[in-house]
Amino acid sequence: MGQQEKVTTSLAGAVSEEIDASLAPVDAELERRYPGDPGTRQPVHTVYVPGDAFAADTVRSWGDRALAALDEHAPDAASFAAVLGLSDALAEPVYTRVRAKLEREPVEDLRVDFEDGYGARPDAEEDEAAARAARLIAQAYRDGTAAPYMGIRMKCMEAPVRARGIRTLDIFLTGLMEAGGLPGGLVLTLPKVTYAEQVTAMVRLLEEFEKAHGLDAGRIGFEIQIETSQAILAADGTATVARMIQAAQGRATGLHYGTFDYSACLGVSAAHQASDHPAADHAKAVMQVAAAGTGVRVCDGSTNVLPVGPAEQVHAAWRLHYGLTRRALARAYYQGWDMHPGHLPTRYAAVFAFYREGFQQAAARLARYANRADGDVMDEPATAKALSGHLLRGLDCGALDIGEVARLTGLTRADLEGYASPRRGDLTASGS
Repeated sequence: MGQQEKVTTSLAGAVSEEIDASLAPVDAELERRYPGDPGTRQPVHTVYVPGDAFAADTVRSWGDRALAALDEHAPDAASFAAVLGLSDALAEPVYTRVRAKLEREPVEDLRVDFEDGYGARPDAEEDEAAARAARLIAQAYRDGTAAPYMGIRMKCMEAPVRARGIRTLDIFLTGLMEAGGLPGGLVLTLPKVTYAEQVTAMVRLLEEFEKAHGLDAGRIGFEIQIETSQAILAADGTATVARMIQAAQGRATGLHYGTFDYSACLGVSAAHQASDHPAADHAKAVMQVAAAGTGVRVCDGSTNVLPVGPAEQVHAAWRLHYGLTRRALARAYYQGWDMHPGHLPTRYAAVFAFYREGFQQAAARLARYANRADGDVMDEPATAKALSGHLLRGLDCGALDIGEVARLTGLTRADLEGYASPRRGDLTASGS
């Protein structure tokens, strides 16, 4: 063993201690505002069903209708691959997995809609629909037919519909409590949020409900729907959406982009309202930066082009939806809206193709990183986080199997989760 190198320093130890003390408030602020991703499953989509159309068999019905669409318009892997342009290597595994998904878990996240998809109804009618939604969702979780995530989209906090939205939320949550308690997969959506104060009002509502029922503080979270220009850029030029996340006091779980309301707000003509319009890209980029590190996830919008009618028309709609979904995934929008059962085949095809295309390379790179082996790419902790996140999302949705991931990486799911959610500071410990 060689002679130990003499190490000298110039700064007194007190300097480091003083800096530690001066930055302690910043350290605490970083921990509070940017806790990182929660590490829970993120659904690949959200399905919206009007409050009057939601029924006990809605989830199964959507799956059956999606399977029927495949049977009619793409009855085998080759025909489906030809429509979407899937490679020969992906055609069979994607098609097989899509069909299995539609049979096993056709919907990952469902929102019973009491806003635009429901409209204005007599109070007694909406009361009854909200109570029915609570009863059916509670029953679905009891008998194992529920989607992993379910909840409602209430009316917004604007003055004309505020009282109605609050009452619907109260009826729904109270109904769940009376039916046995809030399910673990409960998700609420607050639409058309324009000011951070509306988020504060939602927090107050949930606080009062929790107190009334003896629930743990912070038990109920909610998504913030971004559908107005004011939600992106405030009158003073600041990013409103960042203030909304903070106003939620840790309750915000997602930011959902509303394609058509937001586009209309900016004056985009109906023919050009789409999730890949430049205005949409700008809004989602702001949302993405505001949410980064906070644990709040960004969700893309929807397409209103439905895969219905003759085969040629269905295939065209499928190609559009598949392309938009792949585009969103490449931009790290891992969730989007689906408005029709016919969108499910291409939602899952796009998601499965995305994760399977990147699977072997991601697995090999992560294995090299874990084993500190040399390769043609020098990866750092931040890249290991992205690689493991890719594999975990693929596992959660059914694109990948734990056996094949373990075989190529030599890692367990717990190992992957450790790389995907490093402790603060680990990402900069050996690189930048």
